[in-house]
Amino acid sequence: MKKIVALMAIFAAFAFAADGETMIKAYSVVAAVVGLGLAALGGAIGMGHASAATIAGTARNPGMGGKLMGTMFIALAMIEAQVIYALVLALIALYANPFLG
Repeated sequence: MKKIVALMAIFAAFAFAADGETMIKAYSVVAAVVGLGLAALGGAIGMGHASAATIAGTARNPGMGGKLMGTMFIALAMIEAQVIYALVLALIALYANPFLG
């Protein structure tokens, strides 16, 4: 995996070898895409675990289904908020790049 990432960085450096500003923009795009992809993956895994736990809890005790469902929706909102924070950081890196002078 490390070799693939290193090769990607080397090829990107050759492809965008115009100047420093172009390199920063190119790497910002790659970082935004990778970061947002990882955030979405983590959020999806977390939402799946929360939903599975709620379904299992409801199956064990159907009387608690309403409380479990409400708690699950709050947890899903918190998980989704983290993905939205990653989206905001990715948009900042793309459009208001703090690394450019």
